Amino acid sequence: MGREVRLFKSEEKTNRNSVGEFLHQLADKIGAGQVILRQAGEEIVLELPESLILEVQVEDEEKGAKGVQHSLEVEIKWFDNGEDTGPLELG
Repeated sequence: MGREVRLFKSEEKTNRNSVGEFLHQLADKIGAGQVILRQAGEEIVLELPESLILEVQVEDEEKGAKGVQHSLEVEIKWFDNGEDTGPLELG
């Protein structure tokens, strides 16, 4: 297996409406083929190919006294060689 290198990370506490607005903006950028992420003087530019891999995962994790932490993770991946997978549908 290859080595994983983190190029950018952001985590912030916000509200549901702000997350929804961010995801709408992100969707538009993905559709256009380029995503630029900026935070605290850091910037990364992603040129997205036509063929992408969409991974959606839901997890529950016990956090002791805090209780159960729920997460909905949406991950978008791609290979330089353009590998393809089947579609995911929203219900």
